[in-house]
Amino acid sequence: MEAKARARYLRIAPRKAQAVIDLIRGKDVEEAQSILRMLPNKPAFLINKVLQSAKANAEHNYDMDVSNLYVAQAYVDEGPTLRRYRPRARGRATRIRKRTSHITIILNEKEEA
Repeated sequence: MEAKARARYLRIAPRKAQAVIDLIRGKDVEEAQSILRMLPNKPAFLINKVLQSAKANAEHNYDMDVSNLYVAQAYVDEGPTLRRYRPRARGRATRIRKRTSHITIILNEKEEA
């Protein structure tokens, strides 16, 4: 049994979010939450919200033991890019790409040995 949470169309570049996701993959949920709380950047805040949602889904939808959960899979996919234009010298324009992300976290229970 696995619990999943996904946040889509978040206004953070996937490359920035991927660096934070790599820190929590495979860790216990409590440890992952403490890591994310200590990081001072925007992706950590957004990923922590997705992790809390996955934890709540595990507890309420699947009756999983919260103290026994770990991050089985965590990944960031690229969403659609918003394109904006900025005026430049000599009448030209430069494209500004505002990237979006889809963040997915899957939690699983540890096997009892």
